[in-house]
Amino acid sequence: MWCDTGDQAGTLVVTSVAEGALYRVWPAEHRAVQFADTGGGANGAALASDGSIVVTQNGGIDFTKIGLFDEPPPYRPATPGLQLATPDGRVSYLAEYDLHAPNDLAVASNGDVYFTDPGHYPPEVEDAARVMIFDRNGLRSFATGFNFCNGIAFDRTGDVVVVERQGLQRVFADGSREWLIETLGRGAGDGFCFDAEGRAYVASTIEHGVRVVDPDGKIVDFLEIEGKGLTTNCCFGGDDLRTLYATDAIPGRVVAWEHMPTPGLPLMSWPGPA
Repeated sequence: MWCDTGDQAGTLVVTSVAEGALYRVWPAEHRAVQFADTGGGANGAALASDGSIVVTQNGGIDFTKIGLFDEPPPYRPATPGLQLATPDGRVSYLAEYDLHAPNDLAVASNGDVYFTDPGHYPPEVEDAARVMIFDRNGLRSFATGFNFCNGIAFDRTGDVVVVERQGLQRVFADGSREWLIETLGRGAGDGFCFDAEGRAYVASTIEHGVRVVDPDGKIVDFLEIEGKGLTTNCCFGGDDLRTLYATDAIPGRVVAWEHMPTPGLPLMSWPGPA
């Protein structure tokens, strides 16, 4: 499972890259139900103001060639793009042309959707990954020349931050960049989020947990998940934004840390088309 955000009903919506599907999760009931079939590889997701879910569709991954599953799901390729899944499960495209393999996304305060478009891993072409913007005029480029930009989020100042190579990198509108932290450690990072005081919470994939990075780029904590797994994304939820949820893609579950000392930074929802 890959992570998204809490919706207006107090549930979570998580994506399954392997299955090409969206699941609604009721944390208090320990229950999940598939509600949308996106095909391909549903990767990142964000809430829309009407309860729909905006999805980065990476086009699908043939897991029979990777060896992550004893019984891998069937390969169902789809057009890479940006999808919209309505609460009743209908799926359509917002953008579906000239994209590599959209990975993760974040909604800006003005409603624009920023998403990483790195292609599949490992990258076939050096520094061909990019960050794109979907706004009311369509698609446009925000920044190019990344090795493999992955997770993306806005920090408390409104700056774009991405997972790039082994670290977290701020990306400014004029094209300049700076490292928040250049080396996260084993497992590097996948999806991530921020709390209200500026700390980044980074899903650490094979290290199996969430790494906490303070605003100065220092690693200050590691929230370990017991057992074996692959941690892929995290977000804050709950009425007070003090529950941190993380997706454990293999074996396929959501874990939570309740009563976090600092609430999460609220996420913006996509306002919808003009």
